[in-house]
Amino acid sequence: MSQLAPKLVVGLGNPGAEYAETRHNAGFWFCERLARELGASFSKEARFHGLAANARGEAVWLLMPQTFMNRSGQSVAALARFFRISPAEILVVHDELDIPPGQLRLKFGGGLGGHNGLKDITAHLGTQDYWRLRVGIGHPGDRNEVVNFVLKPPRREESELIAESIDRALLAWPLMARADWNAATQRLNTRAAVPKPAR
Repeated sequence: MSQLAPKLVVGLGNPGAEYAETRHNAGFWFCERLARELGASFSKEARFHGLAANARGEAVWLLMPQTFMNRSGQSVAALARFFRISPAEILVVHDELDIPPGQLRLKFGGGLGGHNGLKDITAHLGTQDYWRLRVGIGHPGDRNEVVNFVLKPPRREESELIAESIDRALLAWPLMARADWNAATQRLNTRAAVPKPAR
């Protein structure tokens, strides 16, 4: 497991206004919020096939690939190569079907869970050994409905849970930024208490 601080945070999603509110763009939502927290602004970087931001005083790049999800690796590898960032110094933030809305999982390496963005990043980097922050979006319950599901906006109650989980991830960012991955993992992988329904 890497104990290096992240030098590149990648939010995964699809470009274009028609995709902005869809579940597949949860990684973009995190990146946009983190950029605001760090006082960084995104600009279009053709050489990196994406929107990139660098916070003054922070040794970290933020990247939102504009290649569409299944070609995210082209963007990630271009920036990582240019700035000589190793895979172990990369954090990829993405939507996760196997986790309910409101929950997160932080992990290093491991399987790709059928996620097309992760598959392409792994192919371009030549390794699965990079950090992932998985933002739970839930599952439609039918495998045949997955594509339709991820390309639609979450329901209001799901949207609120996802936003709360992103809030928690942002609170844990200082731990990740100083490579205290153990503390960040403990904090983020603890299941958030689900409020009991009112009687």
